Amino acid sequence: MRRVVITGAGTVNPLGLSVNQTFAALRAGNTAIGALDIPDLERLSVRIGAQVRGFDPETRLSPRQISLCDRFAQFALVAAQEAVAQAGEGALAPGAGVVLGTAGGGVASSEAAYRAVFADGSARVHPFTVPRLMANAATSHLSMAFELRGPSFTVSTACAASNHAIGLAFHMVRSGAVPVMLAGGSEAMLSFGGIKAWEGLRVLSSTGCRPFCATRDGLVMGEGAGVFVLEERDRALARGARVLAEVVGFGMTADAGDIVVPDPAGAEAAMQAALDDGGLNGSDIGYINAHGTGTMVNDRSECSAIRKVFGSGAERIAISSTKSLHGHLIGAAGAVELIAVLLALGEGVIAPTAGHRTDDPECALDIVTHQARAASVGAALSNAFAFGGLNAVLALKAA
Repeated sequence: MRRVVITGAGTVNPLGLSVNQTFAALRAGNTAIGALDIPDLERLSVRIGAQVRGFDPETRLSPRQISLCDRFAQFALVAAQEAVAQAGEGALAPGAGVVLGTAGGGVASSEAAYRAVFADGSARVHPFTVPRLMANAATSHLSMAFELRGPSFTVSTACAASNHAIGLAFHMVRSGAVPVMLAGGSEAMLSFGGIKAWEGLRVLSSTGCRPFCATRDGLVMGEGAGVFVLEERDRALARGARVLAEVVGFGMTADAGDIVVPDPAGAEAAMQAALDDGGLNGSDIGYINAHGTGTMVNDRSECSAIRKVFGSGAERIAISSTKSLHGHLIGAAGAVELIAVLLALGEGVIAPTAGHRTDDPECALDIVTHQARAASVGAALSNAFAFGGLNAVLALKAA
């Protein structure tokens, strides 16, 4: 069993267009949630979100890539460029591959095609509609951009997709099947159709994202991408790469219960599986980046699961949900939240949970609120729990 490390990280998200910008925003506790600027906003009941602003694909991508890529794939390509650049020369190899997570794929391209046909009465759609909307588009474009011919595929498990993708890539490198992988996730669902669908579920907040707060009233949608270079540790050290963190464990479970209501037992089993897979004890964990969506049911379910896994030690673990800062990135959530885990492990800075007003007795754990906290974190968990009862938890250690 080989040891697996992260040697490169890249991101495009509402907090920043790079890892360094995102780190700065997380340290400062800045929130990117605000008024949306999208077509047909007046037809929506919920008009806030966390948009990626200032993103100009023309400065980073070729005209052909822009023509062929939906916004979600453009995010992934730019994030991957940053990750590969940080990993350094010799990081990738032709036998490497790509695993990315997404829930919606090319939502904007799908919506544009529907508008053209059903609203505008057009007999034609864009000739690249299918290549732009397909869920595997971002994965395929990364494999082409970096000439990677190894195992490459897309995972679509709703809000757990990124963690599933990173965990599966971790398993492949650890097993020796490949020496290095690109892994992460991307999502761009902030369009009229994307938000209208979530409005139907009645889980969106129009007042802000306040995970674990007694006044919380729902999640706030975001968009963006996070991509990482996962590499066999000895290989990374041999080429003199800087190690950002070590991935040591991965746990995934299914609730096998309700399609939208989480079961704490499933989350509990996934966290315990990640600890067991990484050879970690509960006392090793200093930080949990919670799924923490800001819905009443999810936050209480997650806190219940944490108490079951860590027992009396649960109250000493620092917990935060950065969705309060960058929104819920759906299929890209785990990837961008892993940036916060790298900040905690690498710099000893735990990003805060914003918007907290009043404690919820059922979430009475050490929730880091309002401002970042300095702490020595040797190991951390990153939680992702999806609709459909699909759970994926990553365990990481400091380099």
